[in-house]
Amino acid sequence: MTKLGSLLVALALAGGYSMSHAQVSAQDGVLVGPNGMTLYVFDKDMAGSGKSVCNGPCATNWPPLAATAAPSGDGYSLIQRDDGTKQVAYKGKPLYYWSKDSKPGDKTGDGVNNVWHTATP
Repeated sequence: MTKLGSLLVALALAGGYSMSHAQVSAQDGVLVGPNGMTLYVFDKDMAGSGKSVCNGPCATNWPPLAATAAPSGDGYSLIQRDDGTKQVAYKGKPLYYWSKDSKPGDKTGDGVNNVWHTATP
């Protein structure tokens, strides 16, 4: 992995990867963030509510995909988190990383507690 790739993974694991206009893409049937890391959705988030219920310690384990502008493409939007930051949502569901994924392509958060799932296009 390049130094830049390692830095992006470290940023994602440290509290989310943020950029003004986050790019989300589909790889191997799941959505991935601009750093290539798998994105997840949380069953307890209500689609279209404009809120994330994963805050505090939850957001430490499941860092939000933060941005100041929604990705281009159908279905993407931004929600405002409790801490005032903006989080990318897909089809109304906020998107998160999983802190225990260590490299692009990892999907170890899928099925955690039966409420976390890979985000799919």
